Amino acid sequence: MKARIKWVEQVTFLGESESGHAVVMDGAPESGGRNLGPRPMEMLLLGLGGCTSFDVIHILRKARQPVTDCVVEITAERSESIPKVFTRIHVHFIVSGTGVEESHVKRAVKLSAEKYCSASMMLGKTAEITHDYEIVEA
Repeated sequence: MKARIKWVEQVTFLGESESGHAVVMDGAPESGGRNLGPRPMEMLLLGLGGCTSFDVIHILRKARQPVTDCVVEITAERSESIPKVFTRIHVHFIVSGTGVEESHVKRAVKLSAEKYCSASMMLGKTAEITHDYEIVEA
């Protein structure tokens, strides 16, 4: 896997993925940025959310669960000192559908957290990662 990051100006960068997609990353105005895109550390949380969501949806679909929506809300804390690594991350799943079984959601979240999500495994080296979920009848 490869990625390319090109400096645009000030603290604005264009990230390009091997699959041909691009994303603008930028800093806050107080850091010299123009707020044109997410911060690089925010991108890590977005990657974590995407990775674990992918797993959970995949597992629930294989279990033939009638999922109509899945939203992941992530909150994180960072170290006060440099490097300001993530120290705590909480991942909250909101799974919607009619008749979605809790046992399947619980299993999918657990499998993603403990076995499949590469992003969770890496970030878990510095951060305590917790998970929970809620099921919304659609």
